Amino acid sequence: MSGRGAAEDLTARARIRDAALLEFAEHGVRGATIRGIAKAAGVSVGLVQHHFGTKEELRAACDAYALETIRATKQRAFDEGMGDPGFLAMAVEVALPIQRYMARALVDGSPAAARLFDDAVAFSEEMLGRDVPGMNAPNTSDLHAYAAVMTGMTFGLMVLHEHMSRALGADTLGKEGYRRLTLAMLDINDDRLLSPEILDHARAALRQLPAAGTERSRDAD
Repeated sequence: MSGRGAAEDLTARARIRDAALLEFAEHGVRGATIRGIAKAAGVSVGLVQHHFGTKEELRAACDAYALETIRATKQRAFDEGMGDPGFLAMAVEVALPIQRYMARALVDGSPAAARLFDDAVAFSEEMLGRDVPGMNAPNTSDLHAYAAVMTGMTFGLMVLHEHMSRALGADTLGKEGYRRLTLAMLDINDDRLLSPEILDHARAALRQLPAAGTERSRDAD
């Protein structure tokens, strides 16, 4: 294959993948079709099958692309700084279609969505455990739970985007709503609403809660 042919082939593959992200986001995996994806990408059904084979293989490619893009964007944010307007414009342009896709994928209840979430938790735990410039070490004795809850909060906002959009008066998976949502998230991360005393008392009380097995044994007595 010539250099030009290879480049065109890669461009077609990316165009199909991007169209699939939007089709899966709108219709779900069950509702989306290879024919509909081909039409959205402006290619033939045969070309979609040439690049990806089946719809499930295309879904797997979208999952891998979504996760890798999130990882690369987060890494670049820490390396280059989130204050760069050029970076933020790029991140928003790239992230919003992926967030729309993931919002649908996470409520589909598929094994692929479960893997996507688990991979995101693992990546967050890895980042939190590293010495990253501009980020303080988390104050926790359970880093895995910290990463899982943080991931759940982030993904939860994607899943609840319709409710969040209604509350904020703008589509949170669009630029205006995303800007307002993210500014609020930064404010929340920057604030410490609870006093150290209240936090210490709450942690102590939670750590004294009996395990489920202990409760059952007491009831039996």
